[in-house]
Amino acid sequence: MKTDKGTVFERLSPPPRLLMGPGPITAYPRVLQAMSHQLIGQYDPAMTEYMNQTMALYRQIFKTDNSATLLVDGTARAGIEAVLVSLIEPGDTVLVPIFGRFGHLLAEIAERAGAHVVSFEVEWGTVVPDSMIENAIIQHRPKLLALVQGDTSTTMLQPLENIGEICQKHGVLFYSDATASIVGNEFETDAWQLDAVSVGLQKCLGGPSGSAPVTLSEQAVAHIRARKHIEAGIRVDSHEFGQASRIRSNYFDLGMILDYWGEERLNHHTEATSMLFAARECAQLNLEEGLDAVIARHRRAGQAMASGLTAMGLALFGDQNHKMHNVVGVVIPPNVNGEAIRSAMLQQFNIEIGTSFGPLHGKIWRIGTMGYNARLDTVLSTLLALEALLLQAGVPIKSGAAYQCALATYNEGA
Repeated sequence: MKTDKGTVFERLSPPPRLLMGPGPITAYPRVLQAMSHQLIGQYDPAMTEYMNQTMALYRQIFKTDNSATLLVDGTARAGIEAVLVSLIEPGDTVLVPIFGRFGHLLAEIAERAGAHVVSFEVEWGTVVPDSMIENAIIQHRPKLLALVQGDTSTTMLQPLENIGEICQKHGVLFYSDATASIVGNEFETDAWQLDAVSVGLQKCLGGPSGSAPVTLSEQAVAHIRARKHIEAGIRVDSHEFGQASRIRSNYFDLGMILDYWGEERLNHHTEATSMLFAARECAQLNLEEGLDAVIARHRRAGQAMASGLTAMGLALFGDQNHKMHNVVGVVIPPNVNGEAIRSAMLQQFNIEIGTSFGPLHGKIWRIGTMGYNARLDTVLSTLLALEALLLQAGVPIKSGAAYQCALATYNEGA
């Protein structure tokens, strides 16, 4: 629309999509409500109290006693980059086992931080054996192991239970990106001896992309404090600098971010207030329900989706013994235009499912059951829509079987 003040557009009115892909997902209504609150100043006592509450909530989400548990303002990738650029000094050796697209992402960010990256890749649809990781640690002696827990590109969940002990034995820092898996699958920061973890809100936590909760062990904090730097405009005589190299990013300098979230409240950036409200509400919702109950709900919905797809006559992708609870990969039937089906799901049913990347692009669909959408009605709606479109396309599937099987599986999991 043309006005005398320039071109303007219609008021926002996004279509009512049901997001059943690998993320982002449909946010909890309470999270959207929390984001609608008016802004307050970043040093308002109410604001700093909300920051303290958010740290306390995410210690419970991460299952950790780490004091250094806070938010990085930005998407999940901001959390990854903040951890890696703050822990890695140029020339450090970093080990990155890869079993999907996001292992490649960790390797690239580590390289950009100046690391000597040692990586190896296993077949997509599998996970990395503990022995392979330990052998690589013994051979290359890295400072840091960077490992994705749940990689949505393949729908696989990497076992982490024994990796921390291996890293401790060999003096290696252990970092995991758990964005796609946290609260939908088991995750134990302290019990599994992790030094750093970063996540995002837009998967099982049930919020929008834009805030990255991070937790750091005392050992990780010591490495970061050794690189401590204070900006010239805010430093005072009592501030002490670290002896190691300065962290190369200002925005992602976790040392300065720790000072901002700590007792000194040393200015670093203006906190993204609405995203803080969202992150706080995500944690609050999940803890009110109970983490065990949330994980069980994701398992139940995920099993119902997988059983419905199988009953329809479709093949599931990857090692099902290591599948994430909250997303399933399904092989696109031969001679079926996967993108055409995805487009029809969106246009005819307002349901979004995902494709994949790299060697799996156009070969599998990825269907998520995460956060607010880990429910029976969303599972059944998605299965019925997919069945209708496949029948219309002439695919020889078992009509009616998906609904019955998914419903039975869901009820069995009660």
